[in-house]
Amino acid sequence: MKIIVAGTGFVGLTHAAVCSEYGHEVYAYDVDTKRIAAYKSAEREQIEHYVNEPGLAEIIAENIDRYLFFTTDVASIIEGTDAIFMCLPTPPKANGSTDLSYYTDATHHLAGLLAKRQDQRRVVMINKSTVPVGTARMLETILKEHNVPNIGIASNPEFLPEGDAVERSRRPDRIVVGADSEADFSIMRRIYSQFVNHVRIRYIETTPETAEAIKYVANTLLLTYISFWNGVGARLGETFPNVRMEDLKRGVTSDNRISTWGSYVSNGAGGSCFGKDIQSLIFQLKTAGQPADLLQSVYNINEYQKTYLIDRAISEAGVSFNHKSVALLGLSFKQRTNDMRDSSSLKVVESLLARGVREIRAYDPLAIHEAKRYFSPENNHLFEKISYHESVKEALQGTDMLFISTDWEEFRGLSRTIEQNVQPPYLVIDGRRMIPDYQELTTRGFGYIAVGSPYYAPVGTAPETEAAVSAQ
Repeated sequence: MKIIVAGTGFVGLTHAAVCSEYGHEVYAYDVDTKRIAAYKSAEREQIEHYVNEPGLAEIIAENIDRYLFFTTDVASIIEGTDAIFMCLPTPPKANGSTDLSYYTDATHHLAGLLAKRQDQRRVVMINKSTVPVGTARMLETILKEHNVPNIGIASNPEFLPEGDAVERSRRPDRIVVGADSEADFSIMRRIYSQFVNHVRIRYIETTPETAEAIKYVANTLLLTYISFWNGVGARLGETFPNVRMEDLKRGVTSDNRISTWGSYVSNGAGGSCFGKDIQSLIFQLKTAGQPADLLQSVYNINEYQKTYLIDRAISEAGVSFNHKSVALLGLSFKQRTNDMRDSSSLKVVESLLARGVREIRAYDPLAIHEAKRYFSPENNHLFEKISYHESVKEALQGTDMLFISTDWEEFRGLSRTIEQNVQPPYLVIDGRRMIPDYQELTTRGFGYIAVGSPYYAPVGTAPETEAAVSAQ
């Protein structure tokens, strides 16, 4: 089939590449000429400058100009198209609602071209990005305004975790398709023919509105799991002596009815989906006159997690951040990606700078380039205090304390590295519980504070007062 994918960010590029693997003729379209030029090069470094996803560059290199094509000129490829996947940005507005301007602009442009095409075969316009319930109807209205003939609409939300998107595209747990007519369902079944009667993969056909709602409910439920463990499990471990966080998780999730997913505790979940989607769903429900108290609490807990360890360091360990040098390990919102959208590190940096740190020495295996864009001194002169380093050891040099913000595997079990590169008095703030042998640190004079645990002062000492630490 001939498929156009409009938008080549994380979702669009992954979807276009994997569809081309299955032999479809796929045209990935974007208005960003530099981005398209990078993809056309088929060079890993240029591709990963925009989307850094394991295995994606290899698929592009293998299929480019054979089944996969990149273009900024959608008018030249509109003839003979069977399906158009809309994979466009849907950023949040200040009030939590979804900005659909990219969607409406692209739809008007495409509708004008579709109305003039010579080949009037059935075409389906498909929402792939996460969009509010009712967006498919909005697209339908625009298509009617342009008198587009023989056109259908469908909702086909993506469920791709960053860092594992290629594998999950090849072997999804479910495909959800919302459409109105058998003709449109038939086209979608042809696109996903390898999944329709699969013994393991659920292929679900429903209404466009239900498909849109499925994505929101799925993402907000996942964030609810995370916020529950952070808001209940972590608080228990931090409050009551001898409550062991790992044992608590094992004991609770031994019940087969309770998911193990999300039972970890952390300094908050980030990424392009969770925060944006739950705010959008809250807005949609409130606008319709429905309560959204549960969802608001889930969101608030997650936002609180992002900086509360800094407050705990002040109140429990008695430290002052003023004029201190802090090593920050991890900038991406999770391991195996360079994506910093809504990352906890953004709030950590903001909070540290607000408390007057002298410098932040940052390290991340993939996200340094992204960080320089987010923390440009042109936007805020305080970002001049951030320096970027090529290893954990380099980032630690000369610092007074450490904050671990991302769960990269190389950050796990850093006790010996810390001991060899810095000297106590020194505080380790562990936002991901990456140092299981923290007792070794405390016996050597280091302080340790983590999500789900009380503050562990250096053995034989009491928490230092803020004045004492400030004087050091």
